[in-house]
Amino acid sequence: MSTGTPLARRALAEHRRYVVPLMIALAVNVLGYAFFVYPLSQRVANVEQRNQEAGQALTAAQADFAQANGTLTGKDRAATELATFYKDVLPPDLSGARRLTQLRLRQLARESDLMFDRDQYAEEEVRDSTLRRLKINMVLTGDYEDMRSFIHQLEAAPEFVVIDNIELAAGADTSDAQVVTLQMSTYFRNGA
Repeated sequence: MSTGTPLARRALAEHRRYVVPLMIALAVNVLGYAFFVYPLSQRVANVEQRNQEAGQALTAAQADFAQANGTLTGKDRAATELATFYKDVLPPDLSGARRLTQLRLRQLARESDLMFDRDQYAEEEVRDSTLRRLKINMVLTGDYEDMRSFIHQLEAAPEFVVIDNIELAAGADTSDAQVVTLQMSTYFRNGA
């Protein structure tokens, strides 16, 4: 029995004209893979990684743009609403503020079955603002439920009046009458 090595030598010797070109082709393929295919595949992998990173950067940039655009839109909407508030809600001057509040507050008191005792108005400047403040002190007498109704109607009214303080005290006589002192404010544009 013969060993495998002499048989391989014999086959190699007999088929040398086929084996040598195959070995050269194999060597060329290995060298071509080592010097061309493998580096190109690495470049393609790097390009794909850069494309993924660029896609993530694009998504982040689009999110930042949407947020900035939303902020800008929100700022524009707030500026528009503020201009509308100044133009349509706030009175243009002191006489407009008095006219808006004086009659309406007395009318709400009458509708709520409260007795009007007195009111006092004082104008003051609002620091670092183009607005001025009209402070209103109003004293009313009536029962507790009527006062709650008055306050509810005042808060639901379209006139811009802020309740700063409420003081409730028992009336001078022995009836159920209560005395409420309301400190309120409204604002108007500075005419200067």
